[in-house]
Amino acid sequence: MTAALVAGSLLTGVPSTGAQAAEHGADSASPPRSARLPGVDLDTVTIPELQARMAKGALTSEALTRAYLRRIEKVDPKIHAVLRTSPTALREAAASDARHRQGKSLGPLDGIPVLLKDNVNTRDMPTTAGSLALAGSPPGTDAVLVTRLRKAGAVILGKTNLSEWANFRAAKPTSGWSAVGGQTNNPYVLDRNPCGSSSGSAAALAASLAQVAIGTETDGSIVCPAGMNGVVGHKPSLGLVSQSGVVPISAEQDTAGPMARNVTDTALALSVLSDGDGDGGGKGSRGGAQPGDGLQGLPGFPGLHSRPGAADHGTGLRGKRIGLWRLPSLGTDVDALMTSTAKKLRKAGAVVVEVTPPYQARLAELEFPALLSEFHRDIDAYLATRKGPRTLAELVEFNRTHPEEQSCFAGQELFEQALAAPPTTDPKYRAMRAELKDLSQRSLDETMATHDLDAIAAPTNPPAWTTDCARGDNDVIPSSTPAAVSGYPSLSVPAGSVGELPVGLLLMAGNHQDAQLLSLGASVEQRLKAWRAPRYLPTTGGGATR
Repeated sequence: MTAALVAGSLLTGVPSTGAQAAEHGADSASPPRSARLPGVDLDTVTIPELQARMAKGALTSEALTRAYLRRIEKVDPKIHAVLRTSPTALREAAASDARHRQGKSLGPLDGIPVLLKDNVNTRDMPTTAGSLALAGSPPGTDAVLVTRLRKAGAVILGKTNLSEWANFRAAKPTSGWSAVGGQTNNPYVLDRNPCGSSSGSAAALAASLAQVAIGTETDGSIVCPAGMNGVVGHKPSLGLVSQSGVVPISAEQDTAGPMARNVTDTALALSVLSDGDGDGGGKGSRGGAQPGDGLQGLPGFPGLHSRPGAADHGTGLRGKRIGLWRLPSLGTDVDALMTSTAKKLRKAGAVVVEVTPPYQARLAELEFPALLSEFHRDIDAYLATRKGPRTLAELVEFNRTHPEEQSCFAGQELFEQALAAPPTTDPKYRAMRAELKDLSQRSLDETMATHDLDAIAAPTNPPAWTTDCARGDNDVIPSSTPAAVSGYPSLSVPAGSVGELPVGLLLMAGNHQDAQLLSLGASVEQRLKAWRAPRYLPTTGGGATR
C-alpha cells in the first residue's frame, strides 16, 4: 500500500492526497496553483522574516500554509515523508491571521506551519508510530508539546512518516520504513536512506514541506536524520520538553525536539516547546529537569538573528574551544570533511583540539539491554491508553498475524527480547542504568573539563547508504550516544557533503546548556554555510556508498 493511499484512507476512508484532504470543504476542487509566494523563498526564509512580513500585512499565515500544502502535494510523492495533512490547518491559519490583524500575535510560532512525527499524540489525527496496530481511532488528547504549539498559535500542518516504532522493533531495521507510510526517501538521492527514526520530519524539511518539524530521539533519531538530510536538529536536555503523549522507548533517554532548515528557527521552536510555564517538567515530562532550564535568553540568545548569521558572520566563534572527535570509522571522505571543517572553525577564531571521549565501549555494551527493560515498562503504559493492542505481548501477536507488518521489518526481535528482559525493578537492571548514567555524563564532563571546552564536535553521520530492506541499515553511528545516554543536549548542523550526500556536524555541550549550544551552533552554521537544496536525483550511479 502506498503512503498516499494509507494517508487518504486513515483520514477520510477514501484515497486522497494529504493536501487535498486538508483543503476538503474549502477549495479542494480548485486546480493546484504555484507553491511560490511573492518575495518569499521557502527554502531559505526564517521565522523572524515571516513574522515581520505578517506584521506588516505583506503575508498571511493562510497563504503560507496553502503554499506548503501545495508543495507537499507536488513534491512529497517523490519522498513519502508526509503521512497526512491536518483537516484543520487552514482554519488554524485563518485564526492566526485574525490575531495578526488585531495586533495580538501569540509569539514567534503564531501562524507558522509545523509538521509532527507520527509518534506524537494528536487528538484530531491518527497517531500510529508507523504501525497498523495504532491506525484506528486517534488518541483522546494531544501530547503536551502539541498543546504548547497550539497555545503558541502554530499551524499543525500534519504528521510525518518514521521508522516504525522509532526503529525499536527489528534486529535489522530499515530506517524510514513503516507499515503505515512505506519507505521515506532521501531528497538528495532518492535511493539513499534518510536515517531514522525521525526520517519523515528531516526529509520533509529538506524538501521545504514545512517551516519546522518535530522529531523524537532515544539515541540518534533526531540528529542522524538531520545530518543525513542536510537540516538542523536539536536533541534537548532530558526533561526540557515534555514527553507526555509521545510513544515511548525509554523514559531515561527519550526526548522530543525541534528540527528546521536553520538554527534560528530551531531555537525559536524550542523556546515554545519548553516555555517555562510549568507544563513541561515534573510529573508529565518523565524527566527531572525544570521547565525552561538551559533556555535563559531565548529567544534573544547571542547568535539568533533574522537571517542566520546576519550580524555574526561566524565571529561568535572567536575564542571558543571545541573538541573534535573525528570518528574515522565513518570513512575517509567524512574524515576529510572534518579536517576542512576544523580549518574553517580555526580561521573564524575557534580553538579546535582533537579529543576521544572515554568509556564508549562500555556504553555500547550496556545501553541496549537497559533499553529493552525500559521499553517493556514504558510501551505497556502507553498502549494501555490507546485502542488496539494493550500490551507489548498483544502487539507481538498483532504483528504475527498481519503480513503487511512484515514486508520490510521482517522480524520483531527487539519486541521479543524486551518481553524476556528483566523488569526495571530488578537490581541488576538498576545497577546497569546507574552505570550508564555515570559513565555517559563523565564521558562528556571529563572531556570538556580536561580541555576546557565549550562543546564537543563530531561527524553526525556517514554519507547515506542505499536503502535495502533485505540488508537493513548497515551503519552504527556512535557520535550520538554520549549525549543521548547522559541526557545532555546535542545539535546537528550541516557541515558539507560527500558528493551529493549531506553530512552533519554534531555539537554536544554540558547538561542544560541548550541555549549556549544553539548560540554556538548558529555561529558554526554561518561559518560553514553548508546548506543547499536537494536535487531529488534518482541515484548516484555508484560512489559514496557504504
